[in-house]
Amino acid sequence: MSIMRFSIPRDIIYGEDSLAELTNLKGKKAAIVTGGSSMKRLGFLDQCQKYLADAGIESIIIDGVEPNPSVATVWRGAEAMIQFEPDWIVAIGGGSALDAAKVMWCFYEHPQLKFEDIIEVGSMPPLRNKARFIAIPSTSGTASEITAFSVITDTENHIKYPIVAADMVPDIAILDPKLPEKMPAHITANTGMDVLTHATEAVVSIAATSFTDPYAIEAIRLVIENIETAFKEPENMQARYNMHNASALAGMAFTNASLGLVHSLAHKIGGEFGVTHGLANAILLPYVIEFNRQSTDKYAVVEKLLGIDDLAEAVRKLNKGMNIPACFKDCDEVDFSEDKFKQVLDRMSERAFGDPCTLTNPGKPTVEDVKALYTRSYYGK
Repeated sequence: MSIMRFSIPRDIIYGEDSLAELTNLKGKKAAIVTGGSSMKRLGFLDQCQKYLADAGIESIIIDGVEPNPSVATVWRGAEAMIQFEPDWIVAIGGGSALDAAKVMWCFYEHPQLKFEDIIEVGSMPPLRNKARFIAIPSTSGTASEITAFSVITDTENHIKYPIVAADMVPDIAILDPKLPEKMPAHITANTGMDVLTHATEAVVSIAATSFTDPYAIEAIRLVIENIETAFKEPENMQARYNMHNASALAGMAFTNASLGLVHSLAHKIGGEFGVTHGLANAILLPYVIEFNRQSTDKYAVVEKLLGIDDLAEAVRKLNKGMNIPACFKDCDEVDFSEDKFKQVLDRMSERAFGDPCTLTNPGKPTVEDVKALYTRSYYGK
């Protein structure tokens, strides 16, 4: 039996108004990393800076992290940190901001590295030489605030790289449901289905254990019972609280059990077409569940525990209720032309097969299996 590890942040602070816990930090300087304008527009950046100031901490803001954070953005942020020399890095916003901040942190502490030096699992050198890390999610989705994962896009080669390093697990995660309350409905849907995908893939992962299953199964329950309410009633704080907690619980499961083919396929189709990660996961999930049933009985275990007749159909029902298309061909978020899909299918399939998440998928999927799943999820067959 192999030796396993279960890693989560040292402190998870959750509940309404938990953002105010920043006033209890000890330090001198903090770099706040965020995405577009929503955190500023909604007043959360100002709150962050005020709470830090109350703690006697000087802060700067590194903003403009795009939805699929690029290597260039990571380096821009790292250079700002090198100049400012923070002892805290505070990432606030969606998963992209949190993911980018993690890798900025790495290059701040190790500026001699190249991006290529950290893309292999286990290749990142130790962190916390200069700073510690706080993650504050504004979406109930990626669980980057909990995990050892970051996804960074090589825009020149159209490849999303999942970066995995145990040291990237944040020191503190702050889960304040007031932040996702203002999310637009389609983002609530996409990020919420990302949570469901994380939990579902963690359950069937070949690295799943008795430590990870309870978190994953509880996250599945919370999503199924709350996501449509959060989608239709954005100010329902109980639904927001449950979804925010579900995201973190799913993160505890998958950062320790890893993921599977849904994420492998989503990473590469996202890199080729620019489709939002959570939306790609939502479309792919029922097709991969149906494929994986030949190799695992864990879906049946979940269905029995939660009183679900068919998990794949339950996912399709949730998607339909939140206006998520059943296949990529019907997705209008980006240009999913059939000609381009056919043109990149072989390359995309090879790259998805080689994605680290494929290693923990049940069974032994082949490149042809991946190609068939892409084809089914594109045409809806």
